[in-house]
Amino acid sequence: MSEKLSIEESPAPPPPETSTSQEINHDLHHANDFIDLKNTLSKREKWFIVILIASSAFFSPFTANIYFPAIPTIARAFKKPIELINLSVTVYVVLQGTSPMFWGTMSDNMGRRPIAAACLLLLILSCVGLALVPASAYWLLMLLRCIQAAGSASTLAIGESFGTINLGAGVISDISTPAERGGFYGVYALGPMAGPALGPVLGGILTQGLGWRAIFWFLCIAVSLCLVVLLLFLPETLPTRQSPQSGLKILYKPVIPIIGLKPSIIEPSTPPKIATVALARKFQNPLLIFGRYNILLLLVINATSFAVFFGIVTSLSILFERTYPFLNELQIGFCFLSAGGTMAGGTGIIGRILDWRYKVEKNRLRRRLHDVGELEKRLGEESVKEVDKLPEFPLERARLSFLPASIFVMAGCTAGYGWSLQFGANLAVPLILQAFIGLVCMAVMNATTTLMIDLAPGQGSAVQACSNFVRCGLSAVVITIIQPIINGIGVGWTYVLFAGFVLTSLPWFYLEIRLGPRWRAIAPGSKSSTSDTTRKGELVSENP
Repeated sequence: MSEKLSIEESPAPPPPETSTSQEINHDLHHANDFIDLKNTLSKREKWFIVILIASSAFFSPFTANIYFPAIPTIARAFKKPIELINLSVTVYVVLQGTSPMFWGTMSDNMGRRPIAAACLLLLILSCVGLALVPASAYWLLMLLRCIQAAGSASTLAIGESFGTINLGAGVISDISTPAERGGFYGVYALGPMAGPALGPVLGGILTQGLGWRAIFWFLCIAVSLCLVVLLLFLPETLPTRQSPQSGLKILYKPVIPIIGLKPSIIEPSTPPKIATVALARKFQNPLLIFGRYNILLLLVINATSFAVFFGIVTSLSILFERTYPFLNELQIGFCFLSAGGTMAGGTGIIGRILDWRYKVEKNRLRRRLHDVGELEKRLGEESVKEVDKLPEFPLERARLSFLPASIFVMAGCTAGYGWSLQFGANLAVPLILQAFIGLVCMAVMNATTTLMIDLAPGQGSAVQACSNFVRCGLSAVVITIIQPIINGIGVGWTYVLFAGFVLTSLPWFYLEIRLGPRWRAIAPGSKSSTSDTTRKGELVSENP
């Protein structure tokens, strides 16, 4: 087997040797180490990596939700009104939305593994500080909550890209093909989705049994264990960081390398493909993502459903305590399991639906091309299964076609949820409606995030960071206005208003499905917008 590496020649004279050109030469020297993990890792190894990053992404929503049952106790300890302690939730959400903009881009440039470790370490230190914060230092509580949010949210950005920065979305983008990405993301989302389900329950148990400081000691121990596991087993998946210089290997190489990243383990009959990677990768501004209309629509759709769901969760304790006075704090904590449980339990199902819909669209396009005699002509006899690489493949329809009907379900359940609390219906009614709301919200988040990763390969962390920014920004607005609206027009009409807000995302679905392929064709890096020649500064592989 021989690998042919070519770099487009520039007509200008070669520039003098600089640190950038030395970096390029180093990458060229180690080009054989840039393995396309999508094709070389086994399915079992990919699942192992997904489970690792899901465990770290769990702590972003978990850290936010475990805090809710302790708010009254913390208010009494600090001798502050509930409104001031609620500000610690607001600043947490704001930092959770903004910090991944920084962490996600760093993970796309510096690698997934070192940024994930840094975020978890920051989270550990902030939890220690919160466990020891004096009750007289309200300002320190607010500051440490900001630091805690920055560390926990950034772990999402790696993976999913909402906090643990691109560890989720970024890593999944590194190791998966579009056909299998939906299933991987569905299982990965179990981590973030389990947080809202388990957080309030454990928060209530710890606060009632050991006091509010026990929450942060528990987080410190749990996150420390997660960090140790990641350092021991998680490999670096970003192609440009798979072959670090000797002095940096401790940052990028796992202590126990059980994942087969080395080319030597691959069978000779199936030579690995060298990943197409930018050699001198520039620091990319994640805000540029907002300039892509197809991704911007998906960000709005994603944020709309999540903001409504977050409004339901944040007001749950107050509304349930008022409507069902026979519930104590611990029992109210268990009520969070309804929505959080369906979100966590439904991720695998939604992931399978996404993969199934993708295969359906592939088969449909393959049959259509075969009927007109263009299949082999367009792709060749050996590549007839790769119809999803053609520009006319309906990627947007494959990912989103089942969601508009779900939006109607979510809107109806949201309105019903409000009126069930308004009239004091049986406790089972709002819990069941809440479960459906959580399930649809999770489906929207999974499908839109998977599509955004498809549309921006190599920028998974930046995409997820932008998603987190819009999602948390809109959620912060909802947190601010929901109680005044309830006081003004009542619970029932408040959630009718939120149901209408959910329905506003319907036009964006149809616009994305209709115009998305056209926007995708003119996006930077698409086949339609670039020439067939190799771009300068990229590695190109040709297998004999």
